[in-house]
Amino acid sequence: MNRPLDRRAFATRSAATLVASMAGAPIIGRAQSAPLKLGIISAATYAPTYGNPAAPRMPGSHHGTAFSTTFNGWDEEKAKQLKGTFVKSGRRLDGARVVKIWDTDKAAARALADVCGIQTVADTPEQCCDGVDAVLIVDDGSGAQWKYAEHPLRQGVPTFCDKPLAMTAREAASVAKLARETKTRFMSASSLRFVPDIIKLRAELPQLGAVHLASVICGNELVYYGIHALSMAYAVLGKGAVSAINVGKPGANIARLRFGDKRDVVLMVADKEAMRGGYQINLYGEKGWRTVTPDLTNLYAYLLEAFLDLVITGKESVPIEEEVEVIAALEAAKRSLELGREVKLSEVLAGL
Repeated sequence: MNRPLDRRAFATRSAATLVASMAGAPIIGRAQSAPLKLGIISAATYAPTYGNPAAPRMPGSHHGTAFSTTFNGWDEEKAKQLKGTFVKSGRRLDGARVVKIWDTDKAAARALADVCGIQTVADTPEQCCDGVDAVLIVDDGSGAQWKYAEHPLRQGVPTFCDKPLAMTAREAASVAKLARETKTRFMSASSLRFVPDIIKLRAELPQLGAVHLASVICGNELVYYGIHALSMAYAVLGKGAVSAINVGKPGANIARLRFGDKRDVVLMVADKEAMRGGYQINLYGEKGWRTVTPDLTNLYAYLLEAFLDLVITGKESVPIEEEVEVIAALEAAKRSLELGREVKLSEVLAGL
């Protein structure tokens, strides 16, 4: 029905983990040969207006169903009866299984659990975090899913919080602070960081020479979807944004992000009324140029594999502080359009 993803790569990582466990490194306290037990939160419904926690919820979930089917697969006949968006992952990860689910709509959670063979439908998000090895908090359209992270972080349960970690840098920084204080393994990132085309582009950087100019493009809302476009630049070129100036207009953003005196990245993000959705990154180096429109096939599997690696080995593929910077840069671009001037990230991060 669906094929495992990179068994050899995962086995190699598991072997490395065994060596680490002999040195006392792992914290999850269970045999690494057994699949990790996952809880998945806010996975069966979504708010259709991005970043509005008060919006009515709709049945279905793009990320919630994609994540669940990546680990558990699905029953084809039962899936036909499921209401709303249902994404069938093209690849499977054998290293973990979703065993608990919670959603504000318990009936929708039960339906998804039935389709994907999830054992327990929890009554509360806190219960969904109990007795599991790690927790997945799904992008549910609210922009406020970060609030569900407090309980597992305080309980020491490794946690993934879907993009965007928060709609403001202040909210994102509060989660990062708690994760560091509790020393709990935590990850939040765009799936675009991990697709093979972006990984390959990073490896090809030496062929391009120094890259002083770049552009990244995507459709939809500036923070909610712009995080995907900007994350591609961060994955390939690294962090260090200091300011943003947005010379676009509402619904059609053209923002220059300055990375010190070494690089400018132009971020273009427009609503569906202005442009078709999609993703692209362009690099202009001293020795060569590259344009990449990444292949998004099975993109969630690569993201989730990186999270499993964090849970098992403690390796951070995306430090929390870098994800906070990405959100601060997007917020600076948003403020710039409102204020009609360049906005420094230090303004956005003041007092944090």
